[in-house]
Amino acid sequence: MMQSLYDSLKDRFSLGEFTVQRDRLAFVTVPREQLRPLLLHLRDLEGFTHLVLLTAVDWMEDNIFQLTYLLSDRAKGRDLGVRLMLPRDSASMDSIHDIWPTAATYQRELREMFGIDFPDSPRVYEEFILEGWPDIPPYRRDFDTLEYARETYPERPGRETNDPAEFMKKKLYPDGK
Repeated sequence: MMQSLYDSLKDRFSLGEFTVQRDRLAFVTVPREQLRPLLLHLRDLEGFTHLVLLTAVDWMEDNIFQLTYLLSDRAKGRDLGVRLMLPRDSASMDSIHDIWPTAATYQRELREMFGIDFPDSPRVYEEFILEGWPDIPPYRRDFDTLEYARETYPERPGRETNDPAEFMKKKLYPDGK
């Protein structure tokens, strides 16, 4: 089912890697310049009328972000993830809020949490989740959570770190047997 969809679109939209996750769920990689034409085609001609989510993955070692637009064709019970790779440095992407208005919310979140800009998206520059956040976006893999916590929050008495295996041994076998 999903393979035939891919075969019919791959040349027209210069589609890259195609992965079938299960019978009615697949993922395809698309070049940036083909994203909008592909999304419009999928929505208007293929029945993918619902944007389920828009998310990102930080592939810091490769210096790229992966954006994934998960679309659903409810009538045929199938889902398609459209992946797009963006350079991590000064990451910016065109907004799709005019195709699916709910995308504006996802784009605001991605800007705040990953630092990916969507310049034409409504309210994208307003604080959203992290009011007054002073540091780099926290979902970037180079954000040091431990360092941030140490600098931001005072140590509390009684707080200790335990090796989980040793801790459970002491809990389960308190007399060491």
